[in-house]
Amino acid sequence: MAKSNAERQKAYRAGRARAGDNGELRINTFVTTSAALGLKRLAKHYAVTQRAMLERLIGDADKAVSAPMDDADFEQYLRGGA
Repeated sequence: MAKSNAERQKAYRAGRARAGDNGELRINTFVTTSAALGLKRLAKHYAVTQRAMLERLIGDADKAVSAPMDDADFEQYLRGGA
């Protein structure tokens, strides 16, 4: 018997968790219109997808925050501490 659309989607999403080098996590959230339009403009400007642009922005911000940290502060940062 053929799978329903919901079953196919569930299987696809389950496989994404193991995709690539480190798997993937789904982010589902609302942002302001200005943030969404800004992301769209940035992605178009750099000729990348919105996903790639968002990953770049987050990666750059994460590196900027963690770069000056010593080992103890970095370990706390990785654990989600302030």
